[in-house]
Amino acid sequence: MHPNIRRVVRFFTAHLDQPLLGAVLLLMIAGLVVLYSASNGSFARTSGQFTNMLVALGVMWVFAQIPPHYLMRLSVPVYAVGLLLLVGVALFGEIVNGARRWLHIGVTRIQPSEIMKIAVPLMLAWYFDRYEATLRLKNYAIGVLLLLVPVGLIARQPDLGTAILIFASGSFVIFLAGLSWRIIAALFVAGCASLPLVWSVLHDYQRQRVLTLLDPSQDPLGAGYHTIQSTIALGSGGIAGKGWLSGSQTHLDFIPERTTDFIFAVYSEEFGLIGNGILLVLFLLVIARAAAITANAPSLFTRLFAGAIMLTFFTYAFVNMGMVSGILPVVGVPLPLISYGGTSLVTICLGFGILMSIQTHKKLVQT
Repeated sequence: MHPNIRRVVRFFTAHLDQPLLGAVLLLMIAGLVVLYSASNGSFARTSGQFTNMLVALGVMWVFAQIPPHYLMRLSVPVYAVGLLLLVGVALFGEIVNGARRWLHIGVTRIQPSEIMKIAVPLMLAWYFDRYEATLRLKNYAIGVLLLLVPVGLIARQPDLGTAILIFASGSFVIFLAGLSWRIIAALFVAGCASLPLVWSVLHDYQRQRVLTLLDPSQDPLGAGYHTIQSTIALGSGGIAGKGWLSGSQTHLDFIPERTTDFIFAVYSEEFGLIGNGILLVLFLLVIARAAAITANAPSLFTRLFAGAIMLTFFTYAFVNMGMVSGILPVVGVPLPLISYGGTSLVTICLGFGILMSIQTHKKLVQT
């Protein structure tokens, strides 16, 4: 290879973690394949998602170049801006389909809750790293407050799915920071005791989703429709599936939102149990590589942040598959790297870029 070409290749690949990148690309390819079938062979929708993937990979590459200590300096400003935007949404946000989630800023509109998916674990990792040598119970209490304020604002929009994901990512940081098991057990008991209060503040449609989980057949054409149709598709796939572009539940339009939140039902119907096994292995490869990067991270900040990214990715996949399988309520969480949509794709790849940066800048952090 010509030396100049070698230098260019080295420049673009120096901070990319090849095992993680390989698993991510395989999941993206699987996503495009199943999306083409789920959209009834729509080239426009598939090519649109391909463009989203190129943008997401570009974002991943950019964040892989940024050393973690630069991200650490941005923790407080990013969190503060995200929080102000959430307050702006609560006061001036646009209402779409009964939810106030978007904010107009000049020529475009944004969804600030997406920013908080990264800002909350970033802020908490910075906070616990700052007090690493003197961590006390009050530090964990402040950490919980830093978590609950944005989660409460997002749940109020209402956007229960995003609120759950951000609550999970922040909880992972607090847990990894060394919170005592006794306190975790006490919080668990307190959480169970507060369920009646939580139930009383839920919206009617959110209560209906929980009741539907227990018995989808009570409203088969309404609230239970998504769960019933998705579980039929999962079961009808059998061992080897019905074949690509041959899913009857999919192509007779029985599966709702089949290109986004319920794309796993399409995949299961057409590729069956064997296909699900392959998909599960790919997800486990991503999680295993992220776990290895977390274990080898050189500082408390990078360990906490990497661990939160890894466990949040796991939560995305677990909640979506559980929702489609009928073992969890329908909360509107996409299947990471598979579902159609640019925002969640970019957010997830941004997290992977940070993981790659933590892995490839270890020597810089250690010095």
